[in-house]
Amino acid sequence: MGKKVLISGASVAGPALAYWLGRHGFDVTVVEVAPGLREGGQAVDFRGDTHLTVLERMGVLDDLRRIQTGGSPMVCVDEKGRTRLRLPADFAGGDIEVLRGDLARVLYEHSLPYAEYLFGDSIAGLRQDTGGVHVRFRSGRAGTFDLVVGADGIHSHVRRLAFGPEEEYLSHLGYYAATWSLPNYPGIGFGEGSVGVNVPGRYASVGTDNRDRGTAHAFFLFAADRLAYDRHDPEQQKALVTEAFAGIGWDVPHLLGTLKETDELYFDSISRADVPSWSNGRVTLIGDAACGATIGGMGTGTAVVAAYVLAGELAAAGGDHVTAFARYEALLRDYAQGCQKGGDRTGKFLAPGRLGLPVRNWLLRRHRVLDWMLAEGKKATHLELPDYGQRGTVPTGQCARTA
Repeated sequence: MGKKVLISGASVAGPALAYWLGRHGFDVTVVEVAPGLREGGQAVDFRGDTHLTVLERMGVLDDLRRIQTGGSPMVCVDEKGRTRLRLPADFAGGDIEVLRGDLARVLYEHSLPYAEYLFGDSIAGLRQDTGGVHVRFRSGRAGTFDLVVGADGIHSHVRRLAFGPEEEYLSHLGYYAATWSLPNYPGIGFGEGSVGVNVPGRYASVGTDNRDRGTAHAFFLFAADRLAYDRHDPEQQKALVTEAFAGIGWDVPHLLGTLKETDELYFDSISRADVPSWSNGRVTLIGDAACGATIGGMGTGTAVVAAYVLAGELAAAGGDHVTAFARYEALLRDYAQGCQKGGDRTGKFLAPGRLGLPVRNWLLRRHRVLDWMLAEGKKATHLELPDYGQRGTVPTGQCARTA
């Protein structure tokens, strides 16, 4: 095929797309602002035949099964530690659950023969004309590519450069979430999975890392109107979390104590991205950048499916991006938006209000309700997949570089 494609982002959608584009004969470069692969992160899951079929066609399904967490049952307690609700592992963990960092590593390793990776760099400017997309990198590099793909998440930098300000596309859904790792500690009595305390509008949980029993992961979520804060100032973010959970019992004071020491805090609003058109000329978006929800929108599985379809349509169109981008969006938009709706409900599900909390617990103690929710989740992930064939051979000489 020979066309040069630049992908921004090396988390999930980026490496998955790099793999498929490389298999179809495209010349692929992936640029990632982080100095290397991002480690750790919360567990992510895949559900239903469509997700599993794409993973199998990529050749990563067995790898992921070997490193899966085994699922994460959830226990909800009150401030005195009394159990109020238990949810089984398959409710939160789907068919396969893996840590995000482990997933990124597997996808990267499988894509590496097909793509060049530039770590520690990012796109500083884009200019399109009939000759391609002229890219200026933060490092001072410059290059011209036939196509550019934003696979850089819900706060996509490519989307800002090529489509307009973030405020035009993101909707705040009324909640904020924080995650961080901490040393595991005895006496909290959750064993496998996670345990969390609920008070109206707030949820604080902790769970042991199934692959590293000396490590635990905290997850905090709270209701709030849009907050003004610096996304690059972790100390300010820690202060917001600490203030939101001040005075709550159970193990929350201990967990907040570990928050002060961590240097790997993830903090963000729960938001939804809605982009009227996923492409602008030679630039297109994939994953959360195009149609994402911060948490609960099945974005990981959707991103892997979207990578398969976008690469396949570009190959089927012989690299004609106008035809391929239109087909890609026509095939994926309804599917992605259907999955995305789950993100609208995440905050209200995990941290309902004073009236909603007992109602949620009562409903989820009913096995019929759980079975129905699991079935609906799998139904939402189903898509009739085109078969684009397994083109291409493994090239040589690709590498990863650090800016």
